[in-house]
Amino acid sequence: MDVKSRNYLLMNRQALEKDIKTSYIMDHMISDEVLTLQEEERVKQQNTQKERAAMLINIILTKDNNSYRSFYNALLHEGYRDLAALLQDGIPAISSGNGKSSMDGMTSYVKTVLCEGGVPQRPVVFVTRPKLVDAIKQKLCCLGSDPGWVTVYGMAGCGKTVLTAEALRDHQLLEDYFPGGVHWISVGKQDKAGLLIKLQNLCSRLEHDSTLSQRPPLNIEEAKDRLRLLMLRKYPRSLLILDDIWDSWVLKAFDNQCQVLITSRDRSVTDAVAGNKYEVHVESGLAHEKGLEILSLFVNMKISELPEQANCLVRECKGSPLVISLIGALLRDFPSRWEYYLKQLQNKQFKRIRKSSSYDYEALDEAMSISVEQLNDNYKDYYKDLSVLPKDVKVPTKVLCILWDMETEEVEDILQEFVNKSLLFCDRNGKSFHYYLHDLQLDFLTEKNRNQLQELHKNIVNQYKKYYKLNTPVPSQEDCMYWYNFLAYHMAGANMQKELRDLMFSLDWIKAKTELVGPAHLIHEYVEYSSILDQKDSTVRENFQEFLSLNGHLLGRQPFPDIIQLGLCQPETSEVYQQAKLYAQRETGTFYLEWLNKKSLKNLYRLVVRPHKDAVYHACFSKDRQRIASCGADKTLQVFKAESGERLLEISAHDDEILCCTFSADGEFVATCSADKKVKIWNSRTGQCKCVYEEHSEQVNCCQFNNRSGQYLLATCSNDTFIKLWDLNKKYCRNTMMGHENSVNHCRFSPNDEYVASCSTDGTVKLWEARSGNELKSIEIKDFFKNADEQPDDVEVLVKCCSWSRNGDMILVVAKNKLLLFDVKTCGLLSQVIISHHSTIQYCDFCPGDELVAVALSHCSVELWNIKSLSKVAYCRGHMSWVHCVTFSPDGSLFLTSSDDQTIRIWETKKVCKSSDAVLKSELDVVFHNGEVMILAIYNQKHLQLINGNTDSVIMQTAAPESPISCCCLSEDLKFAAFGQESGTIKVLQLLDGKVLKSQEAYRTSVQHCRFTSDCQTLISSAHDSVIQVWNWQLSECVFLRGHKEAIKDFRLLENSKLLSWSFDGTVKVWNITTGNTEKDFACHGGAVLSCAVSPDGSKFSSTSADKTAKIWSFESSSVLHELKSHEACVRCCTFSPNNKLLATGDDKGEIRIWDTLTGTLLHFCSPVTVDEGEPTHGGWVTDLSFSPDSKMLVSSGGYLKWWNVTTGESLQTFYTNGTNLKSIHVSPNFKVYVTVDNLGILYVLQKL
Repeated sequence: MDVKSRNYLLMNRQALEKDIKTSYIMDHMISDEVLTLQEEERVKQQNTQKERAAMLINIILTKDNNSYRSFYNALLHEGYRDLAALLQDGIPAISSGNGKSSMDGMTSYVKTVLCEGGVPQRPVVFVTRPKLVDAIKQKLCCLGSDPGWVTVYGMAGCGKTVLTAEALRDHQLLEDYFPGGVHWISVGKQDKAGLLIKLQNLCSRLEHDSTLSQRPPLNIEEAKDRLRLLMLRKYPRSLLILDDIWDSWVLKAFDNQCQVLITSRDRSVTDAVAGNKYEVHVESGLAHEKGLEILSLFVNMKISELPEQANCLVRECKGSPLVISLIGALLRDFPSRWEYYLKQLQNKQFKRIRKSSSYDYEALDEAMSISVEQLNDNYKDYYKDLSVLPKDVKVPTKVLCILWDMETEEVEDILQEFVNKSLLFCDRNGKSFHYYLHDLQLDFLTEKNRNQLQELHKNIVNQYKKYYKLNTPVPSQEDCMYWYNFLAYHMAGANMQKELRDLMFSLDWIKAKTELVGPAHLIHEYVEYSSILDQKDSTVRENFQEFLSLNGHLLGRQPFPDIIQLGLCQPETSEVYQQAKLYAQRETGTFYLEWLNKKSLKNLYRLVVRPHKDAVYHACFSKDRQRIASCGADKTLQVFKAESGERLLEISAHDDEILCCTFSADGEFVATCSADKKVKIWNSRTGQCKCVYEEHSEQVNCCQFNNRSGQYLLATCSNDTFIKLWDLNKKYCRNTMMGHENSVNHCRFSPNDEYVASCSTDGTVKLWEARSGNELKSIEIKDFFKNADEQPDDVEVLVKCCSWSRNGDMILVVAKNKLLLFDVKTCGLLSQVIISHHSTIQYCDFCPGDELVAVALSHCSVELWNIKSLSKVAYCRGHMSWVHCVTFSPDGSLFLTSSDDQTIRIWETKKVCKSSDAVLKSELDVVFHNGEVMILAIYNQKHLQLINGNTDSVIMQTAAPESPISCCCLSEDLKFAAFGQESGTIKVLQLLDGKVLKSQEAYRTSVQHCRFTSDCQTLISSAHDSVIQVWNWQLSECVFLRGHKEAIKDFRLLENSKLLSWSFDGTVKVWNITTGNTEKDFACHGGAVLSCAVSPDGSKFSSTSADKTAKIWSFESSSVLHELKSHEACVRCCTFSPNNKLLATGDDKGEIRIWDTLTGTLLHFCSPVTVDEGEPTHGGWVTDLSFSPDSKMLVSSGGYLKWWNVTTGESLQTFYTNGTNLKSIHVSPNFKVYVTVDNLGILYVLQKL
């Protein structure tokens, strides 16, 4: 047997002996004729399973390569995939060819190509590994002329970069396959800003000889396009090498249909990109002979001439190239110290073993200590300064220039000395140098200098302050990302409380940092350094942490929101608000808004995150409550910290939408299931895919792990009508449960893992025995939805979800709009409650305390119900679209919700249970009177409220009428109010005491609009039909305006008893409301007329339509003056400017256009900035528009509120409401107060600062 194969068996012997059952494995090996019956008998004679496995391995070790292959195949066949993977790299080759030495081919042509491409030179001490170099060359040849990816992967320090560079030193390879040259870029761990700098440098390098120098690309998308054109036109058939790739998203910037070689620790990093893919695995450990070769090169001796201590030294170094290089560098300087260094290692290693070291390379810190001692005394101090560098971070040269107050060249000379002694690593990319320590080197330094760490941290902070003074680094500076990520870390390490508070409680710092790296890292720092920040008082830290936690989903979007405006929305007692107010008052030229009535709103959630680019279908806590896993329509699995939202894992997990995810009981694994019919199991910490199950024949809707640690059982259910039970240690399904007649939507283990419950579109819930897979009970849920006159087959009931009580005695079931609680033993219905008449229940979860149930609803909200008293405990609003999932944390103190709006919200159960559920309808009326803002609103659909917007106080509230209220209006003199009901009744009441003065049963359908005339004696109304009623309520006389053929969209009063109305029939009419006659009739559009506006001089009006056009009409000639055609969606609103010169129109694509009313020409396109992933620029439709009195500003409503500069079309400010879908905006005559309501029923009274 090959030495390599033998070593793999010995290396993994312990794992093999622990797990394998020998009988079936020996059957395979006997059939392969590599094991005799006598040998099988010897194995069977052993007493325990472990002893039998040990004997079998002993026998295999005496045999040839065929027995190794047979044993490996037997492991695979018997389902020991993990164990087989351990032996995979030891499989002996069947035949081996002699590859041409990679040292050949170093012609002047090769040298020129590699030098121009920035390929690193050979290290001073270099040992060739021809098999691996040839493997890389072979994969590069496989690319041919087609675009594709070659991945060279392996653990850190295994030589990927050196081997890749060596493979390129081949004349024939470069000439035949890459005549366009090679381009090397060291990438490393990057965020988007860092990646952009790398791309800018690469583009600059590739354009170096262009006659016209272009400006650097401004964003990753532009850089990607620039790079694509350069590779296509200037460097066709060239090779791009991306060294040290950490994240798959980085590769998307280089996914340009070119040929790319990458080095990475992560084998799956290319999963996110398209094209042909090839892999080369680099083994991490050096063979003993290679270790000797390195030592021989360092000391310039032949291997045969090395002293006898050499073998012992290599063994003590455990095959680590790093340790061997350290010792070799020392021996080069002191060639007579073989015995001395060996003794140093041996003596200290014994000590380290006593310390139970967890290091892979036990000899490292001993070798480190020896190496450091050889440095000059002044260099030792510089090296000590590196003790405070953060782990796994490549530090730009400039950071160390600032620390040591030196020129770049001086710093690089010092660092090169460390690099030469293998005490530091250097990552070079063109002119940029980044330095880093291995984790183990850093551990050694921090331990050695433990008593001086605080002073070292303090020094680096003081040097930063001296260099930057009161400024902050800008993204174009190479050290910028380092300071934003680690300045707080150094301040905390130095225990500089005042400096840390000043930094972390500065809106300038928060704005700059969140723009670059998002809010999660800052939230993490507030948690991490709370003990220092809270030494005086925790309130300020809590203010800032809450501000970021609740606005994180906004701070992650583009264009970046105005952080001062977000700060102004905080409670007035908050330090964030007070800072924002000072900023806003100083910046006189900027438009800021004060939210006058924000006191009435309480934030009930702890954290809002936006980890996905599309709808989030499911999210769940890990059992320790520290992590959250989520999945959705963007096909990714995300794992992030529950405290801060900081991302831990992002995996492109499936080929279609991921419908569910779940943590195993011990948190080691996450399972996902998808519309691609697959179920996958992932390591929750590394993101490695453990296994893929493909037995379902249709989309898999739900996956749930069992509740007890130690045994990994997973239940899945699918549209194929089956529930399957998987044991993670096996490749195949353990049980398939058949019995449902339609799609199975949900499944859950009982708390003791003995049963599985399943819910189906066939209208049933079934209980199954987990061990046998047998059906125990079936409950016909559709029986509870029948009316007296319905036959059983008439009722279609989709059972969405179920949840077990903590003791497993009860099961909660959700279907349509009902919660049903059943006794598990008897299947009897214990209680039921209708949650809502207006929306369906999407999901439910029992709180571990058993009394509370959380329910996710399709109309954007979540409700908590007490299942014992059948009463609603809390109403949670915040999501802007359907809520798909609600899940409690294991202790019930938190629950999370996930939604179509791409966010996940984490709520505190106790805080939510104390809240109220006041909701206003979006239909309201506002009168601006003597500086006061009077608002008439519909509260919870049952009451009218008169609210003083200045003081946020309710002046009057009516009793609940017999039918819900659908619309309302105020008289101009604030004496009367009117409201329409869903029953069709209209009522007029006196505002002084809320007394109803008159009532009329006007319609058979819900009243849509009502308005008083200026004399307050007449009320005009419309409903879901084609008739407008003009009701003189004081004289009880009514005039009917009949003429429209379809429902009225809306109407508007003109002067001289005239009324303008528009309808879904495409017409606009002018009426005399005294006589009821039509005075003018305009056939305006082919589609529904959605809005009309009248010019201030009364000579013309505009109409907008679902046919994507707007038109300007003359009242006098009844003719169309201009047809405005450039919109790409329904034009929903329009308004004239007070100077009569402009018309603004808004559409369903979120776009606003400003037109010249005289000529009909388009003047401005209110700059909708391109938002990532095609998000609408106005958060949805533009629903309302209003000009300022000087016609220079415009406010628009839609997904949120925006203010625009009319002259330039630029956005002046954005106010993000908690909800979305703002139907209208009421603006005061002086353009300083704005009133609206969002779809969550939250009222906003905003005043310009």
